[in-house]
Amino acid sequence: MKRRLAILITTITLSLSVMPLLAQTLDEAARKAAKQYDAKVLSARTVTQGKKQVHEIKLLTKDGVVKTVRVTVNDKGR
Repeated sequence: MKRRLAILITTITLSLSVMPLLAQTLDEAARKAAKQYDAKVLSARTVTQGKKQVHEIKLLTKDGVVKTVRVTVNDKGR
């Protein structure tokens, strides 16, 4: 029972951390990613992967780690 509860809490937490990044414009996605990871945006671009467009945002965390966040563009964000 405790294991199921832990899995449920982890799943909900991960879902909530990704949901705000379901994007919008490239600028909005970059701002949200920077805020979510408490990081500085190094670069941001939109690429096509198959039939989808994806925002690729490169961040620099306060720990000096470079992180790439990929956000799928929804139809309203185009």
